[in-house]
Amino acid sequence: MPAHPVRPVATARALVLATHPGPAVAVTVVATLLAVAAGVPAGRVVLVAAAVLAGQASIGWSNDWLDADRDRAVARADKPVVQGAVSPSLLRSVALGSAAVAVVLSLLLGPVPGVLLLVLVASGWAYNAGLKATAASLVPYVTGFGALPAGVVAAAPGGPGAPWWLVAAGGALGAAAHLANVAPDLEDDLATGIRGLPHRLGARVAAVTGAALLGAASLVLVLGPDGPPTAAGWAGLALAVPAVAVAALAGTARFRRLAFPAVLLLTVLDVVLLVAGGAALT
Repeated sequence: MPAHPVRPVATARALVLATHPGPAVAVTVVATLLAVAAGVPAGRVVLVAAAVLAGQASIGWSNDWLDADRDRAVARADKPVVQGAVSPSLLRSVALGSAAVAVVLSLLLGPVPGVLLLVLVASGWAYNAGLKATAASLVPYVTGFGALPAGVVAAAPGGPGAPWWLVAAGGALGAAAHLANVAPDLEDDLATGIRGLPHRLGARVAAVTGAALLGAASLVLVLGPDGPPTAAGWAGLALAVPAVAVAALAGTARFRRLAFPAVLLLTVLDVVLLVAGGAALT
C-alpha cells in the first residue's frame, strides 16, 4: 500500500483552487458576455467560454507550479501546493494539458479570433515564467486583456474588428488588475527576488496608479461608444467610485486584499451594464 493514500476528491479540490478560480471565472464571464453582446452565435459563444476558461486554468496552474518553491519559502498557507494537497509535477501536467486544449478550442473559432484569444494565454504564461520579476510586469496584462475583447468580437460573423474603446478599456483594466493583485504580496515577493513594476513603484504609488487606470477604464467604457452615455453607463460610473476608492487604498495594509476583488467585481459589472446599455461592439 502507498504511504500516502490517494484522495481523488481532495486532489480535485486542490486543483480547482490552484486555477485561481476567482479571476478565472471572472475573465470567462466577461468574455462570454462580450460574445453575446457582439452577436456571436450560441454555439460559438460556448466555444469562446470553453477556450477562455481552459486558458485561464492553464495560467493559474502554471503560476502555482512555477512559484512552488517561492510559495514554500514564504509559507503561503493558502496555496494547495504548499499544503501538500497537490504536487508541482501534477500542476505542470495539467497546466500544459489545459494550454493545449485552449489552443485547439481557440483556433476552432478561426485564425484571427483564435490567435487573439491565445495572446491572453501566452501573456499569462510569459508573466508567470519571468516577466513578473521585471519592470515590464505590466506588459502581459495590458497586452493580454487588450487582446481578449478583440478576439471575442472577431469571433462574430464576418470577423469584425473590436472598437478602439473596448480594447483600450480592456488593457487599462488588465493593468489595474495587475497592480491590485500584487498588493497583498509585495513583501513576500521581495523576499523571494520578485521586483516587478508595482514593487519598484512602491505600495502607495502602485495603488494610486491602479485606481487611476480603473477609473479611466470605466470612463472609456461609458464615453467611448457612439451617442450620449446611457443610464446603464452612468450606473457604471457610480459603481466605479467605491471600487476606485478601494483600489487607491491598496497601499495600506487594511485594504490590500480588497483591491483585487474590487477590480474583478467592477469589471464584471461594467460589462454587464455595457451589454444592458446596448453598446455596439461591432
